[in-house]
Amino acid sequence: MMTGDGEARIAAAYADFGRRWAHGTSPLYERWAVGFAAAPGLVAWLAGLPPRMRQPNLIFAAMRWNGCPLDSWTSAHAWLEGNAEAVIATAAARSTQTNEPGRCATLLPPLSRLAGPLALLEVGAAAGLCLFPDRYGYRYETPAGSRVIPGSSAVDLECRTDRDDVVPDAAPDVVWRRGIDLSPVDAADADAVAWLETLIWPGPDHDRRVRQLRAASAVVAADPPKIITGDLLTHLEDAAAIAPDDATLVVFHSAVLMYLDAPDRDRFATLVTDLARRLGRDVVWISNETVGTFSTVDSRLPAGLDGSGRFVQTVDGVPVALAGQHGATYEVAPFRR
Repeated sequence: MMTGDGEARIAAAYADFGRRWAHGTSPLYERWAVGFAAAPGLVAWLAGLPPRMRQPNLIFAAMRWNGCPLDSWTSAHAWLEGNAEAVIATAAARSTQTNEPGRCATLLPPLSRLAGPLALLEVGAAAGLCLFPDRYGYRYETPAGSRVIPGSSAVDLECRTDRDDVVPDAAPDVVWRRGIDLSPVDAADADAVAWLETLIWPGPDHDRRVRQLRAASAVVAADPPKIITGDLLTHLEDAAAIAPDDATLVVFHSAVLMYLDAPDRDRFATLVTDLARRLGRDVVWISNETVGTFSTVDSRLPAGLDGSGRFVQTVDGVPVALAGQHGATYEVAPFRR
């Protein structure tokens, strides 16, 4: 969210996080973000940190990890004055890895339309919780009523969609899964999973997400996928090259490219769109990212589209849906004529 220096830019980013992303879903984080934006001393403090450590979700999670009271902004501000060094130490040692299994509910519709079996390659995989869409159960609320797809685990995801015909009849057949991440998370590591839980925003709307994360972590810990440690720009082609030839290769990501600068986003887009030619096979690219990530995608969005709190889902660079950032909604009507 923040790719440049300058206190005005930082304050604007925190205000945007509160009013556009946290609004309506995490009242506490909305208060904290707006409070940060209006506090020149805190903005100056953030400006002195490395850009990676200025992200609202990382700072807020580090505050919670160190015992910040979850009530008013006044209390949080006062607490931070005496605990800033602990917050910095946590933010320096850890990273923002919102590994949200609920996003599989918005990945299932495009995955279900592909010829199977599937080979999944996720960039920014963290613990790999989104690499198991075939193991989870789903309940879709549609205009025609509820549609249930049973799973083989304790993970049950809920999603509201505006069209009945986007809901598949069954989960896909996944025969291979790999991930790439700068700092892979071991789903069997209790401390690492506890940090992932802390990255989930506070509030009753998110309590179910904590339960889902714990259940999905158990699924992954029982059958851990290979997650390559490294940069997505460096390792994408090598990881893709070992996918089985008799499966449809799907490269996907959610809320990952927003943390790259614009030139590196463009480099990634070039790499993934050229994979098919270089590997001599079909490759499908599914992206869940915010408005503003790719100008080429933004130029194809319907006029006046409000993407607040949602990702623009694209398939091979073509926008097809608005996907709730945590998987709770999936809207295709704006993209259908």
